[in-house]
Amino acid sequence: MTEASIRDALDAHWRASAAGDLDAEHAIYADDAICDYPQSAERIVGRANLQALRSHHPDKPSGFNVRRIQGEGPLWVTEYIISYKGRATCTVSIMEFRGTQVVHETQYFCDPFDAPAWRSQWVARIT
Repeated sequence: MTEASIRDALDAHWRASAAGDLDAEHAIYADDAICDYPQSAERIVGRANLQALRSHHPDKPSGFNVRRIQGEGPLWVTEYIISYKGRATCTVSIMEFRGTQVVHETQYFCDPFDAPAWRSQWVARIT
């Protein structure tokens, strides 16, 4: 396992996710991979179940933008924004690898919110 090969696998995974190519998107997962959604207290066990769940999502993404990928060794984090019907959701994916395959992923989803005016003097806007 090299970090370059993991990064290549991640790049291919996120490109496939953005394109809606479910087979290529799920090639990164080990057969026995686990995916956790802590906010809804759900665990999906197995690549086949994860792909089936995602293939039955009632909407297809209307936008997908990877903001940052960072990691080393077997632990990698991707920050991205995914949109459904024009509504953006900020997402963090934490992936644990065995070789170049994901054995555990945890995904966090949150809706963006307007920044309060009171703190504008101390912050810069990001896109």
